[in-house]
Amino acid sequence: MALHLYDTATRSRREFVPLRDGQVSIYLCGATVQAPPHLGHVRSGVNFDILRRWLEHSGYRVTFVRNVTDIDDKILAKSAEAAVAWWAWAARNERAFTAAYDLLGCLPPTYEPRATGHVPEMIELMRRLVDRDHAYAVDGDVYFDVRSFPAYGALSGQRPDAMQPAGDSAGEARKRDPRDFALWKRHKDGEPATASWWTPWGRGRPGWHLECSAMATKYLGSAFDIHGGGLDLVFPHHENELAQSAAAGDGFARFWLHNAWLTVGGEKMSKSLGNSLLVSELAQRWRPVELRYYLGAAHYRSHVEFSEAALDEAAAAYRRIENFVQRAGETVGEVTPGPVCADFTAAMDDDLGVPAALAAIHATVGEGNSALTGADLDAVRAALARVLTMTSVLGISPPDWRGTDSSDLGPVVDALVGVALEQRAAARARKDFAAADAIRDRLATAGVAVEDTPAGPRWTLKDGE
Repeated sequence: MALHLYDTATRSRREFVPLRDGQVSIYLCGATVQAPPHLGHVRSGVNFDILRRWLEHSGYRVTFVRNVTDIDDKILAKSAEAAVAWWAWAARNERAFTAAYDLLGCLPPTYEPRATGHVPEMIELMRRLVDRDHAYAVDGDVYFDVRSFPAYGALSGQRPDAMQPAGDSAGEARKRDPRDFALWKRHKDGEPATASWWTPWGRGRPGWHLECSAMATKYLGSAFDIHGGGLDLVFPHHENELAQSAAAGDGFARFWLHNAWLTVGGEKMSKSLGNSLLVSELAQRWRPVELRYYLGAAHYRSHVEFSEAALDEAAAAYRRIENFVQRAGETVGEVTPGPVCADFTAAMDDDLGVPAALAAIHATVGEGNSALTGADLDAVRAALARVLTMTSVLGISPPDWRGTDSSDLGPVVDALVGVALEQRAAARARKDFAAADAIRDRLATAGVAVEDTPAGPRWTLKDGE
């Protein structure tokens, strides 16, 4: 069975055949670095890392581009509120995203371009669109003319006459059509001069959609295999990317893949809803490999409702795999990773069916445990070899995570801090507040911040610890 992927553009599963034999090109919309990453942000990173690993396991050479949007309205607003230079604010959060991707075992991208480093390519793309009468400039702003592109709306399945006005500009009166979207935004009074660049149409900064088209085609060419991102990007971001790229004459993406949301209370996890859960915080309570297992276990197109109970279940499931690998390794020694089982291959080739792929892994673990009980060493070796390969494809191979600080020391830190908090609680109960405060202060000196909440004390590691 050949690999089939669900293409948002055709709303169908299609056989994946790359443009170039043996090579696959992928562009993933990365972070807009306005704030540190929560768990919902990095779900796409894990999902597309699994896609990349499966393609590489299948023999393809993969060029994987994941961009960084390091200039936009929210970055300017939040940095101004914090009295920090916008570029410093963006750089700080970019490092936080990189740390989160690394923490969860995502392979580094082949290229990771920043928007601010590709203004010349954006200017050239705008020039092509203006020359083809698909874009126009008004008082320093440059807009894409939606009516000039009859196929607009095809990716998201919408009719242009039923669309709402584009909400990306304060200068609605200057547009030819309220649905036209900004390719370039003129510099405004009060904005930092450093957050603007010269163009033939005036000084300003790029619109969000323009950035990705310019960066994708620079590194992958005018046509490439896969464009990915979260489901919330289908419209308007990816619709606008496709429109401006096709209007400029580029073939652009042949497949559009979108992962679904991580939700809390039925709503998409987002900072605007106040329901975000920072990766750095969750990694203090669950091992990073367990967070990765949790994020990757559901089908990438399925919404996942976050709960601590579900995360605990994922952690327990991973530990069953981990325990088998450890016991089998102690029994038969090192083995060479072996071929994956047929059920695993069929699952992964069916639009990255990770739930069924994990079922194949757990079935193999069950066979291996039975072989351990029966002292059938050949069967143990065979099961261990298959498990090592299959878990490596999903980025959760226990040997790859062995020896990490979080894996080895996390439970120890949890236990030691727990003992200290129990002593503090006992001191408070006997009204020895001086002793309780001393325990809290010593924890703070060690880099552990304690917060008293109605549900009891809550501790976190301080930034930088």
